[in-house]
Amino acid sequence: MAEDSIIDPGQRLLARQAVHAPRLVLRGSASARGRQYGEQMGERIGRSLAAYRELFEACGIGWARAIAMAQPFEAEIDRHFPKLLEELQGVAAGSGVDVGSLLALNSRTEILPANYLELATDGMVAEAANECTSFATARTGEPVLLAQNWDWVGLQRDALVVIEAHPDDGPAYLTVAEAGMLAKIGLNAHGLGVTLNILRSHLDGSQVGLPVHMLLRGLLECRDLSDARERVASMRFASSSNVMMADASGAIASLEVSPAGVRFLEPAQGRLCHTNHFLDAGLAQHEANLAGNLSTGPRLDTARSRIDEVHDVASAASLLSDTSDGLTSVCRFPDSTLPAHVRIETVLAVIMDLSTRTLHYSAAQPSDSDLASLTLH
Repeated sequence: MAEDSIIDPGQRLLARQAVHAPRLVLRGSASARGRQYGEQMGERIGRSLAAYRELFEACGIGWARAIAMAQPFEAEIDRHFPKLLEELQGVAAGSGVDVGSLLALNSRTEILPANYLELATDGMVAEAANECTSFATARTGEPVLLAQNWDWVGLQRDALVVIEAHPDDGPAYLTVAEAGMLAKIGLNAHGLGVTLNILRSHLDGSQVGLPVHMLLRGLLECRDLSDARERVASMRFASSSNVMMADASGAIASLEVSPAGVRFLEPAQGRLCHTNHFLDAGLAQHEANLAGNLSTGPRLDTARSRIDEVHDVASAASLLSDTSDGLTSVCRFPDSTLPAHVRIETVLAVIMDLSTRTLHYSAAQPSDSDLASLTLH
């Protein structure tokens, strides 16, 4: 996306519309699906790689170093989800991109330092810059909903892809991801859904662990939340994140991970909200994300104050569309004074109806755009 096409505050869409991302249907073995992905999305994969190369270099991390930093994660992926390496190798074969670069792309959360914004802006800290708002709700007689605004660098809007996959050896799934990554926000045929909020710990980078984007792809193989909990119990992580999960039965939990360990947060009366700071008291002792970030607390307060209003997709979209608090709102517009490669905004809104296996999304701010819908059959 060209810099002048990024939507700034006051430059809203003139007419509401659903803003789509390319849809990719994958079938067959892990290797075959990866090759299909690479062949059809090579251009967008190139955009992802270019965006992260620029961001890494702004943080003083050259691409060769990024690839080297990602290599130790391969063993952890092979330990827990070996077929994902076959899938990644297929993407490489189909796109002509080397596997090392794709591994670095799928490990970008682990490679970026906690203070990446400060580094990338030569010490200019971007207030309220960090990122996503997630929530889930399950009430008797209502659909089970799992929703998120993904706030990130606006340039990545042009690298989004919607993947509908039908593996030979696992459940079908839908996910919206950055091209070249195997998954991000999504749901599977069993009715299990996953979202992602970045967290930051002073311990990040102190050990080798499973990249969180590989975790998201692996979780889409699980039968339900109970299965996901069991699989995660033996895992270790190199950096910190929160993965909110829910399944069609109405089970909800947030998985906070860091090098210090794994914690599950439980819902209250079928409702759960999360932003970008630790809610588990033990993991919060190592918090590295609050300095200069004025957004995560207000967004969590807004989500909690409005979660009782959420009963269906329309009311979930209303919460994700909240712009009541400027740059600290749930729905974010970019700060045009910042360089494009660190200009954070709501890039994607997703609402998953796990009861019907339907993913609703807009690759734009939901306050100004309608939702496209895909149902997994």
